[in-house]
Amino acid sequence: MAPRKINLLEAADRQIKAVFQPHVAGDINDSQVKVAKFGEMFDWHAHEHEDEAFFVLRGRIAIDFRDGAVELGEGDFLVVPRGIEHRPRSLTQEPVVAMFEPATTLNTGNVESEFTVPELERLS
Repeated sequence: MAPRKINLLEAADRQIKAVFQPHVAGDINDSQVKVAKFGEMFDWHAHEHEDEAFFVLRGRIAIDFRDGAVELGEGDFLVVPRGIEHRPRSLTQEPVVAMFEPATTLNTGNVESEFTVPELERLS
């Protein structure tokens, strides 16, 4: 398969219709780059066996931790170590975020809720 270029912001605007519905942008070994629009509030959750990285492409978000929050703007990057409980949320209207994590990572980690997406669509 030949490599293909994808503009993540254009693909997100075209294909992602709901907040907190991650789509796969690409596969890297056993990991994936996933892109999502964030909404007002997500579930508190942890990923017991996986680190999770967030890279803000557009807008502003916060990642809440039990002892405070980290705010991220365009171009900011944050790694949440495995086992750390967190809750992402938007600070602007539908920010677009790239996430880097193992392909097997469930978006809601150790919690099952209305936000859980077991089968991800792919960006094109």
